[in-house]
Amino acid sequence: MMKLTRGLKHHGTTTHGCVASIGNFDGLHLGHQKLLSHLHEKSKQLNLPSTIISFEPLPAEFFIPTPPARIYPLRDKIRLLNQFKVDHYLCLRFNKAFSSMSPEDFVQTILFDYLQVKYLVVGDDFRFGKQRKGDFKLLQAMGAKVGMEVRNTPTCVLDNERVSSTLIRKKLSTGDIESSVKLLGKPYQLSGRVRHGDKRGRTIGFPTLNLRLPDFIAPAKGVYAVRINGLSGKTFNGVANIGTRPTVSGKEVRLETHVFDYDGNAYGKHVCIQLDKFLRPEQRFDSFDDLKAQILKDAEIAKQYYA
Repeated sequence: MMKLTRGLKHHGTTTHGCVASIGNFDGLHLGHQKLLSHLHEKSKQLNLPSTIISFEPLPAEFFIPTPPARIYPLRDKIRLLNQFKVDHYLCLRFNKAFSSMSPEDFVQTILFDYLQVKYLVVGDDFRFGKQRKGDFKLLQAMGAKVGMEVRNTPTCVLDNERVSSTLIRKKLSTGDIESSVKLLGKPYQLSGRVRHGDKRGRTIGFPTLNLRLPDFIAPAKGVYAVRINGLSGKTFNGVANIGTRPTVSGKEVRLETHVFDYDGNAYGKHVCIQLDKFLRPEQRFDSFDDLKAQILKDAEIAKQYYA
C-alpha cells in the first residue's frame, strides 16, 4: 500500500534514500506509465523505495485564475498510483513561499536533505523552481556533485500524436471518451464515497449515486453510459450526468449516476464509475416531467449501447 504524506514536516528525513520522480501526474497516461515502469524497475534494482513528488494545488491552479481542468481529482490520482506500485507519494503544498523557492534550493532542501534521492527520473520537458528556471541540465549538474543520477524519459507518441495531459483534456472536454481511453492506456474512471444528495431523482423514479467533483474537471458536462463497481461483487450498467444540474439551479459539480437493476443502499460505499460513452450535453429542462422523459430516453440509449 502506497504511503501518502503531506508536506516535508510529515515525511521527515530518510536514512537510506529513494528513487524519485517529480510532476503533476494528472491523468497517469501512457507517458506517465512508461516513466513509472522505469522508476519501479530502478527501485528493485537499487533496493530503494520509489517516491512521487507532486503538489496541491497544482502549480497552474496557483498561478492561473481559470486553470486547466483536472483529468482526475486527487483521490483518483492516489488510487491509480497505488496500482502502479509506487511506495511513497509526497504531496507538497504549493503556495507563495514555495513558488518563490529557487531551483537550487528546491534540489538541496527537498531532493538532497529530506529525501536523499539517489536516482531521479523526470519528463524531457520538466521545469521547476522560481520562474521555472530549473531544468534537466541543472538537475544533472547538481546531482553529479552528490551522487544523484538523473535521467529523462523521451516523449511518448501514439498514432503520430504526442501523449500529453493537455491532449487528453481536449479529448475529454469534447466527449471523446474512446480517444481519451487510448491515450490514458486504461478505462476512464472516477471514484468516491456515495454521499447524500437532494434526493430529487427518486421522486421521479431515478434514484442516483452522488459524488462531488472538483469545479474544474476535464470531462464534458453531460450524460454518459457508465459501468459501476463497488456496490457489490458484480459490475452494474447505468447512466450518469456530470454537471451542476441546471434544471434545479445547482451550483457544485456532481457526478450523479442512476444504476440499472440495483435497489440496495449505497450510502457510504466507495464506488468507481467508468465513463464509456458520451450521450449528450447537459441541458436545462422547463419541468421535472421533461427531465424524466429525457432520462428515460438516455437510459434506453445506454442500455442499447451495452446490449
